[in-house]
Amino acid sequence: MSETRHRERGRPRQFDTDVALDNAMRVFREKGYHGATISDLSEAMQLTAGSIYKAFQDKRGLFLQVFTRYTSLRNKALAERLSQQPDGRACIAELLRFYLESATSVDGRRGCLVVGSAIELKQFDSELAALVHAALTRNQHAILQLIEQGQQDGSINAQHDANALSHVLLCLVLGMRVAGKAQDLPARDTLLKTALTLLD
Repeated sequence: MSETRHRERGRPRQFDTDVALDNAMRVFREKGYHGATISDLSEAMQLTAGSIYKAFQDKRGLFLQVFTRYTSLRNKALAERLSQQPDGRACIAELLRFYLESATSVDGRRGCLVVGSAIELKQFDSELAALVHAALTRNQHAILQLIEQGQQDGSINAQHDANALSHVLLCLVLGMRVAGKAQDLPARDTLLKTALTLLD
């Protein structure tokens, strides 16, 4: 009997990994990598510290999986919206709308995991910083492809330096996320209309 009870106590706790990662994601977004304690994560994930260590090894291992899931979910959601747009300019407009929505209300206050990590991790963890840098590079390249698409279909001024413009738009959307965490943004329609003049 005692041996059976011992085996039961030793069983790993079963949980939905995606739900646990999403709960941890909220903590990392709100508090940052260094600000998020195992206690914070344990409470949000509804797991003991021991279960977290068994499943993810340590906080760094947990963050890696959270970051991967965050970027995957965001990229998928954006891709679905872009696929419905008729031309490159409309895609850029939808991309800007996507980031504006992310920068406002509760979601905006939680902050962007990519932007926050880019600032926080650069000097402390070169491997994690490289992961964040790769995500930013992918974002810039995706914007570049949309600009080139628009220049080819005539919806974006072909005289623009597409590469330079893609960097400007990346800075704009990242700035939206920073501003959204710190304060309320002006009306979305006004911001969107102003940003789109960059494509004329």
